[in-house]
Amino acid sequence: MVDDIRRVTATLDRRFWVAAAAGTLLAALVLGVPSAVIPNPFFIRMTPTEPVNVVVWLASAPLAGLLLATYVSRRGVAARDIHAGAGGGRATLGGAAAYLAIGCPICNKIIVGVLGVSGALNVFAPLQPAIGGASVALLAATLAWRLRMRARGCARCSTAPTAGPPVALAAHGEAE
Repeated sequence: MVDDIRRVTATLDRRFWVAAAAGTLLAALVLGVPSAVIPNPFFIRMTPTEPVNVVVWLASAPLAGLLLATYVSRRGVAARDIHAGAGGGRATLGGAAAYLAIGCPICNKIIVGVLGVSGALNVFAPLQPAIGGASVALLAATLAWRLRMRARGCARCSTAPTAGPPVALAAHGEAE
């Protein structure tokens, strides 16, 4: 395990940390401004911000920033690694769930359209902490997975042609 940690930290160069800081700031703004967790004149919440909204926001922004930084290529590695973009769907799902978890339940037009205002307050609002927990867990798990992939690399794929998915799958013996 100590060896795994050393391999991961060896890949975390200055570019990674600059991208992580910028990504964290960006994620904090993208999540916080439209949901009005950050008070602003553009968006107004119809319900007060709950402490769980702030906790999910403060946990999601750095995770999203670090996750975004894992997509910043290391010099010369992205050109060889066909897995460089893996995990993007999980990261997007985690970010969207974080937004749903911290947003005002009656400000969400889709939720109000499906459940009505009463349903948004009585059905969706109690689910928001669970959605937030699932979001943070998904972002954290995806980050851990991306960091392991970043540290491990893929020696077999670094020499495989990158013409398309069938070639990539055949390189792993998953498809013929």
